[in-house]
Amino acid sequence: MIRSYIKTALRMLLNYKSFSAINVISLTIGMVGCFVIGLFVWDEWQFDKNIPDHANVYRIYNHWQNQNGNTSHMAPVAPAYATFLKQEYPQVEAATRILMSKDKFLMEVDNKKNYEEKGCFADSSFFKVFRLSFAAGAPATALNSPTAVVISTTLARKYFGGDNPVGKTILIDKSNFQVTGVLAELPQHFHLDFHYLMALPAAGIPKERMAAWTWTQFYTYVKLSPAANVDQLQHHFQAHIKKEIYPTLRQGNTFLPFFQPLAAVHLQSADFVYDNAIRGNETYVNALTIIAIFVLVIACFNFINLATARSIRRAKEIGVRKVIGAGRRQLIFQFLGETMLLSLLSMIIAAIATAVIIPLLNQFTGKAISFNLIHNPVLALIILLAGIITGLLAGIYPALVLSGFQPIRAFKNLSGGNGSGGVWLRQTLVVVQFALSVLLIVSTLIVYRQTRYLNNKDLGFNKEQVLYFEVRDSLVSNAGLLETFKTKLRQSAGIVSVTSGYGLPGDQFAGDGVKIDGKEYASNVFIGDEHYVKTLGLRIVAGRDFSRQMQTDVKEAFLINETAVREFGFGTPEKALGRQISWEEWAPADTLQPVKKGKVIGVVQDFHYKSLHEKITACAIQLYPQETYTVAAKLKTADISTTIGSISNLWNEFSPGYPLEYKFMDDSYGKMYQHEEKLSKLLWIFAAMAIFVGCMGLFGLAAFSVEQRKKEIGIRKVLGANPLRIAVMISKRFLVLVAVASVLAFPVGWWAMHRWLNDFTYRISIDWWVFLAATAIALTISLFTIGSQAVKAAISNPVKSLKTE
Repeated sequence: MIRSYIKTALRMLLNYKSFSAINVISLTIGMVGCFVIGLFVWDEWQFDKNIPDHANVYRIYNHWQNQNGNTSHMAPVAPAYATFLKQEYPQVEAATRILMSKDKFLMEVDNKKNYEEKGCFADSSFFKVFRLSFAAGAPATALNSPTAVVISTTLARKYFGGDNPVGKTILIDKSNFQVTGVLAELPQHFHLDFHYLMALPAAGIPKERMAAWTWTQFYTYVKLSPAANVDQLQHHFQAHIKKEIYPTLRQGNTFLPFFQPLAAVHLQSADFVYDNAIRGNETYVNALTIIAIFVLVIACFNFINLATARSIRRAKEIGVRKVIGAGRRQLIFQFLGETMLLSLLSMIIAAIATAVIIPLLNQFTGKAISFNLIHNPVLALIILLAGIITGLLAGIYPALVLSGFQPIRAFKNLSGGNGSGGVWLRQTLVVVQFALSVLLIVSTLIVYRQTRYLNNKDLGFNKEQVLYFEVRDSLVSNAGLLETFKTKLRQSAGIVSVTSGYGLPGDQFAGDGVKIDGKEYASNVFIGDEHYVKTLGLRIVAGRDFSRQMQTDVKEAFLINETAVREFGFGTPEKALGRQISWEEWAPADTLQPVKKGKVIGVVQDFHYKSLHEKITACAIQLYPQETYTVAAKLKTADISTTIGSISNLWNEFSPGYPLEYKFMDDSYGKMYQHEEKLSKLLWIFAAMAIFVGCMGLFGLAAFSVEQRKKEIGIRKVLGANPLRIAVMISKRFLVLVAVASVLAFPVGWWAMHRWLNDFTYRISIDWWVFLAATAIALTISLFTIGSQAVKAAISNPVKSLKTE
């Protein structure tokens, strides 16, 4: 019996080649989308779940709210958190901190010298919280020494060859460290990515700083006992913050700590600021999952549509089968067998295509997703089951419809049960298919426009051709030498302007805050020199810039932005001029007067020094020569490579012990929107897939429609109907369905995109023309799809269609 079913199914698939081809291609595309996205989503869900005792590990983060009601989630917290939690709560088995700092240090062993990225400082308890595997050394004591460093196996091979590096010395930024451990490979789905860990005392942070409750520079993790109640612990800790710390906070600023499960860090931290984790985005993952299902559903609808449309051609076959004794159950198995054969064929092709696509996906996402069905039989079984389930879902309704035909009606050339109900079903499925397709087109257009907006919006300064680098060696401690270095840089023919200080847009800056009339106000602080405004292209809207001729500017002058004017209560930029501002110095020359007291000399136009995901906040710019972290140079567009070469040569004269390591400011900003760029590209791909699959089904339906109406078309032509009128008649019904689908998709598309855009403080508006454009795209593609069949019918010879059988 089964053999007969298979032979009959193969015969039917060969007899209806176009039907089979359309369904195989549609199902293959749908399955490829599901397989690829399914592997991606599964990979995203695995983060931190293979860390020992991960269910008992939590990251502490802060929920901040300023005096204006603006809120944010901040990943780094104060250093006092870990100390307090470990001392006061017995359910905390271990607590550890990672210092938020630069992640690239100069590493030297003998004559080997390189900047090594992904290095950080960590508490000695780090390996009690994260029980990572070691290739050499003892994890329990690896970071106990103030000069200890644990390195990766890659660095061990790079600097020590085949020797065991434990106990050997390595220079990091010219300081001696002793290698106390070699990490085995980090777990594949670990949200922390580092190549070496240095003992936290080596960072040289003063003891009083390490006791601070409001200096938020540390990523902090706790490991709780299995019986601990995390909600209760969180409540008690928040109560302590409210009672003891709130009275010391700036005017209107509040924060509360929360305990985030380790397994939630990767996917549920997309909106966190200053986060060093490898982050995904739960919203994007869920959206891609839904889109992949959309494409597969459209492919299944294609099968249902074409199978029910084809039912009239199989009516007599079914009638004969029933007359000679075939039962409905046998017919259902027969038709499901045909569907399963198509589905399994599509599954095989989809698996091959997925194997080809996965390396490209890994390159696109930076992942290491594996797709090997031989070495992973569980995955092979899942894909097989997916093929079977898809076949059942796509084939069950057509099987029930076809098996329910009445033999007498079938022999009389009637629909056999597939009358107006079948037509309505096909029309409904076409509408649903194209509603999903139009929804994807709308989403794609809006995401693309928002991404372009992010990349092209006027930021209030000029980020183009601005190169910057960290100062090193004697340039940090010798202000005179730094000025000489900058003067020589300005003499280069390819350089427009040079500045130095601490804090650049898109890079590190301070969040110290300032005092006005005795009250503290939240404010980011930037340190520059007299060329800071010119180099970055900031725009002064009131007052003046810093000037070397005004000797008092170093100790008494501040520039503020327009937002600071409003938040500080100054009224207008003009009224802000001359207002007094105080700032607690980092390294006061006079310890009896550690506060810098100055006045506002100018107001700059608001500029986006953070991502456009975040609202512009108050900032102050000042001169403070004691602190210099970076040098920035505005380059001319002509011959940039030669200019960089001259900068490098000059750097080697002043800082020969450190190679030059530079960045471009526009690259730093471009990295802020990588998620949006990738989402835009993925949506283009999926929208194209959905439209293609939908149009294949539309093509098949149009072909069947023309075949069903060939005698009607022949009669119309004999009676004088012109080809254009016939083509319009055939196309109109399908185009109306596509138009209805577009209208139905609009409210869902607006709702989904409105919610997505709410994640951006600065965003585009959803214009009406986007929906019109999506409809035009869908109608145009549909018209071309149907047009070939419509034209073919319109120019056909009516004599052939009117022949008797």
